[in-house]
Amino acid sequence: MDLLAVLSFLIVIALVAVIILCCVIYMTSEAYPVIQSYDSEKMYQNVSAGMKAEFPSITDVPTRLLSVIVPAYNEESRLPVMMDVCLDYLEKRSEADKSFTYEVIIVDDGSRDKTTEVGLKYSRTYGSDKVRVLTLAKNRGKGGAVRMGMFRARGKLLLFADADGATTFSDFSKVETSIRNLCKEESDISEALAVSCGSRAHLEEESIATRSVFRTVLMYGFHGLVSLLAVRDVRDTQCGFKLMTRRTARVLFNSLHVERWAFDVEMLYLAQSLGIPIDEVSVEWNEIEGTKMTPVLSWIEMGLDLFIIWLRYTLRAWRIKGDMMAH
Repeated sequence: MDLLAVLSFLIVIALVAVIILCCVIYMTSEAYPVIQSYDSEKMYQNVSAGMKAEFPSITDVPTRLLSVIVPAYNEESRLPVMMDVCLDYLEKRSEADKSFTYEVIIVDDGSRDKTTEVGLKYSRTYGSDKVRVLTLAKNRGKGGAVRMGMFRARGKLLLFADADGATTFSDFSKVETSIRNLCKEESDISEALAVSCGSRAHLEEESIATRSVFRTVLMYGFHGLVSLLAVRDVRDTQCGFKLMTRRTARVLFNSLHVERWAFDVEMLYLAQSLGIPIDEVSVEWNEIEGTKMTPVLSWIEMGLDLFIIWLRYTLRAWRIKGDMMAH
């Protein structure tokens, strides 16, 4: 058997293997996410009444201007710093402008430490109308925690912000201005469609100077894959500071499959696919000790997730709930 025949045989075997793999992925994938919630996750501690109360639903009419969703996993040490800065900003805004009403929902993602207890201290200080704690029955991953918080929010605008406080919270005004510009044609901002992403892309040159060559290659490789396979026009998909309208959150998080680190990519891919306007805004960001991500391993995991996102949507093994776009 000559070399050409061997190569042809190997190519045929590889193509058959790829076809079989695609068929297996298609047949074993749920077209739409199965979103389950435990009974305990539907309740929060109303500290003023000394009893449990039921969270509202994202399908309800909004009663606050802003909901801040803070996913937190084993964050008892870092959460207070973030919450102090966040609430100081929000309180000053609400005092200066009575129409600026807000709530903060801390989502304890199955922590093994005292994250819930730390959150409840803020509920006691500011009241359960302003600070609520959602304790998940098990760890879901950051994307799963953000989703659960979104589904229980009361705001016209919904922001998710990392518990480490790496993003300067006062930069909320930047993403707020951005999303209002995107929605300026809409009379009711809660029913508009838009996402404004905080971005660290402008800090890349500075960060590269402190990174190893290997980590820099991985970073650029991941960014290149994101742009090639999923999200074209957002340079920084992973910054944990994103603002969206209530309707946008309802649409995106009802179709979201990925619940761990790469959920941002799928979320923005969905928004892009549905023609939802996306803006990217530079924010101040600082490295905070105690990150849950291991740079090399996490980037590799996200790269694999990114490939799975692209493959499953390309095969239509995963689909978008288009009917959620309706008012």
